[in-house]
Amino acid sequence: MDFSFTDEQIQARRMVREFTQKEVMPVIAEWDRRQEMNPAFLPRMAELGILGICIPVRYGGQGFDYITLGLVCEELERADTTLRVVMSVHVGLNSLALLQWGTEEQRQRFLTPQARGEAYAAFCLTEPGAGSDVAAMAATARHVGDKYILNGEKMWISLATKAHHFLFFAKTDPAAGARGITAFIITRDMPGVTTGDIHGKLGVRAGSTGWVNCQDVEVPVANRLGEEGEGFKIAMSCLDNGRYTVGSGATGLIRACLEESVKYALERRTFGKPIAEHQLIKQKIAFMRQWYDTAFLLNMRVGWMKNQGIRNTRETSLAKWYATDHSVKAALEAVQIHGAYGFSDEYPVERYLRNSKGAVIYEGTSEIHQLMQADYELGFREDRPLRCELPAYDAEFWQAEPQTA
Repeated sequence: MDFSFTDEQIQARRMVREFTQKEVMPVIAEWDRRQEMNPAFLPRMAELGILGICIPVRYGGQGFDYITLGLVCEELERADTTLRVVMSVHVGLNSLALLQWGTEEQRQRFLTPQARGEAYAAFCLTEPGAGSDVAAMAATARHVGDKYILNGEKMWISLATKAHHFLFFAKTDPAAGARGITAFIITRDMPGVTTGDIHGKLGVRAGSTGWVNCQDVEVPVANRLGEEGEGFKIAMSCLDNGRYTVGSGATGLIRACLEESVKYALERRTFGKPIAEHQLIKQKIAFMRQWYDTAFLLNMRVGWMKNQGIRNTRETSLAKWYATDHSVKAALEAVQIHGAYGFSDEYPVERYLRNSKGAVIYEGTSEIHQLMQADYELGFREDRPLRCELPAYDAEFWQAEPQTA
């Protein structure tokens, strides 16, 4: 592994940092209080090319590698979790799935506008009665001629009311359990598709979270992603990508907690000196630095493995588990360092704490990841090759312009 960054990676990171510092951080607290998504954020991210950062140029993207995707997610969540959630859903869970599993026609039709930011994308797996137990989903897809009839409701869907395209999972063979799940690409304009927002969330309040309902939605066979019965494999491969963005983002949240804590500790005085000179404050600062560096290295290893085309389910699980758990710890310590001020929204650390809690639940709870790691160590689980693996990063291919007839 090479621990140095390329000029292109550094430039992408700097671009996103400047965007968040100038356009996000000054206003995000207001939108968090309003519990609304700033309507300027998605178009601005599209304009900057962030929504297609790691998608090949021939499909409308910027042609950067997977390590750059991780660095971008870290910078976005340093500003606010809602921006990283966009990357997790639009890029990690949807666009990379189309790159990995889609036909060339599907890539041209759906991936290209997503990478350009002309269409936003969502991922529809969780249901009111099915979260960690994916095989318990109730959504169904009945094959009739050259189409499928979809019925079912998905819950806790990020960008539910903003997305144009949805990757929707349903059972084509309910009796087959996980092996009976199939993936479909549906669009907002299909008759029978309805969406709505969820309000009253603990955190990620400046983001869009909602539900997606399909009632007798007719989906062409051409919109099926992969083969019938491959939906579970596709969903799990999507989570490998989504969890990488979540872990990288949580690393940025740890850094945000550390930066705010250092700043406050040097300014706040008690007993005649800055609180930074008190040993227990130093201890908290030291732990946050340790947590940040460890999370960063774990996630960069995943990015490197993705670049090499190496299966990384185990490593991604560990990185996501560690980074998200310790982002909660870092946020708790940051609030403690701020004292009473940490208990108010005058400082951003209370928002960091609220936002941190979501990531230890979605895309695999901390408990699920603990079980996964134990099963790998005990030999009960192993990484098996998929029919279709996420392609290794190839700069010549990723940055090549599309050929014209």
